[in-house]
Amino acid sequence: MASYLQIENISKSYGPKVLFENIGFNINEGDKIALIAPNGTGKTSLMRILAGKDKSDSGGKIMFLKDIRIAFLEQEYPFDPEKSIFDQIMTSSVEFTKGLDQEHLWEYERRVVKFLTSFNLPNPEQKMKELSGGEVKRVALSQMLATDAEFFIMDEPTNHLDIDAIEFLEGYLSRSRCTLLMVTHDRYFLDRVCNTIIEMERGAIYTYKGDYQNYLEKREERIANYNAETDKVRNILRRELEWIRSTPCARTGKARYRVNAFYDLKDRAEQVHTTSQVNMNELKGATRLGTKIINCKDLSFYYGEDCYLDKFTYNFQRYERVGIVGRNGAGKSTFLNILTGRITDDQLSGSIERGESLKIGYYHQSGMNFNPDDTVLDIVNDTWLLNRFLFPHEMLNNKVEKLSGGEKRRLYLLTILMQQPNLLILDEPTNDLDIVTLNILEEYLKEFGGSLIIVSHDRHFLDKLVDHLFIFCGNGLVKDFVGSYSEYREYIKEYEAEQKSAARAQEKAEKEKNSKEASKAANFTQKKKLTYKEQKELEQLEKDLESLAEEKAAIEESLSSENMEFEQLQKASERIAEIIELTDEKEMRWLELSDNL
Repeated sequence: MASYLQIENISKSYGPKVLFENIGFNINEGDKIALIAPNGTGKTSLMRILAGKDKSDSGGKIMFLKDIRIAFLEQEYPFDPEKSIFDQIMTSSVEFTKGLDQEHLWEYERRVVKFLTSFNLPNPEQKMKELSGGEVKRVALSQMLATDAEFFIMDEPTNHLDIDAIEFLEGYLSRSRCTLLMVTHDRYFLDRVCNTIIEMERGAIYTYKGDYQNYLEKREERIANYNAETDKVRNILRRELEWIRSTPCARTGKARYRVNAFYDLKDRAEQVHTTSQVNMNELKGATRLGTKIINCKDLSFYYGEDCYLDKFTYNFQRYERVGIVGRNGAGKSTFLNILTGRITDDQLSGSIERGESLKIGYYHQSGMNFNPDDTVLDIVNDTWLLNRFLFPHEMLNNKVEKLSGGEKRRLYLLTILMQQPNLLILDEPTNDLDIVTLNILEEYLKEFGGSLIIVSHDRHFLDKLVDHLFIFCGNGLVKDFVGSYSEYREYIKEYEAEQKSAARAQEKAEKEKNSKEASKAANFTQKKKLTYKEQKELEQLEKDLESLAEEKAAIEESLSSENMEFEQLQKASERIAEIIELTDEKEMRWLELSDNL
């Protein structure tokens, strides 16, 4: 099995902070690896070094297998807002496409269109400036996947994606024979795609074969073994300390050696491994909540001609836990802005009433408006809370601009929880948070003493926390589903299978019916007298309709071919539209002649 990537002795520091030092690991063909590490420990820095956009402080070696195709996905996708989706992808792909001949270039373009369609971006001519953050991420993924690279390196590929897009990407990567290294916090995605987990902790690398559960078990075992070894060292240290105190240290060289060894033991004995915990249960509880939370009656909201909420009626209850899901742009964040009063009552039709004791804590995607020159302590002036929220003493005077994305999110979340809300509204809280923080956050939210509304694309997070779901279906329609997200997806899959089966049965019945009616009409035509010209026209129409149906079926079959060039794909789509129009015209004329009999 070929080695696709070998890393030896690479290091990265920012000022006095050492992210990792002299680390190394190997990735073989077929490996699908998730890289896990706490926020601020250098995951993105490592990915940038691998992509050639940053350098190791210590030199070291990064060796990719010669001649393999490598594709990188960074967290932020740079783009020109005035370009179309297709032009943006082709511009960004110039390093990949410059060596391709015309035939392979057309093949790449065809794959781009295919992935855009799969990610529900069917119009390649749409301007980039018109896209949401999730849609921009889908453009970046389409560009990367269309390269058909042997080795994909991805930094948080599921961030900002809706669940449909996540499940498509998950299915594609799990079936693909590609080799993969990715940073992710999505535990379901990790479990269903990856076969290996690499953990980066305290500047060292640990490798675990198997799924996420196996990683948790083996990690706990490793920590227990480490701490047990530390206890042994402490016992030896205790005996050595007794010897030191009772023995004149300068008598022999052997004694001096033993003294030096004592100080080495002392350093090792102080290295106890403790898993960092966000001790959120020590935060103050939620403010007391009255019987009225938020009552909505016939709420509707339009932006221009687009409907985001259509006659929504619901009374939120004390202590209930609601998950909100739906595609990007379906109106989820708009709905939260309505509940919190950011969209005012005079912009709405219908009514909304909020309880007098209601105190909302709203964690929203664009809420981190920190002054970059402020320190951590400037923002939250409580060292006790900061220490328990994974901000140790040495970080308190760090400026916000020096924090990682996940550390900023963690600090922002703390500012919300400190307000003691009794209704906690979380809009995509899991983006950029590491898995350790997510696990602790979930445990806290399970015990939260108020009501909870969560918009999230993290299926694991929703399954652990919510009792029912609001499904945003588009065009303002909201459906209530009682159950977990996984139960909802199973229901949808069964429902879609039933619908397809029913559609096939109906199509078959309609074909049989149309066949009988066409035969009957043909016989009737022969029995009744038409003009010679009309008779010939009717016969020709029947031949034309049959021919058009056969041509449409043939084109539809060719569209599923892997070998169709981009221009052929466009022409085929245009021809299908022409066939549908011609068929409608000829069917109308056929009915007209039949009625004249």
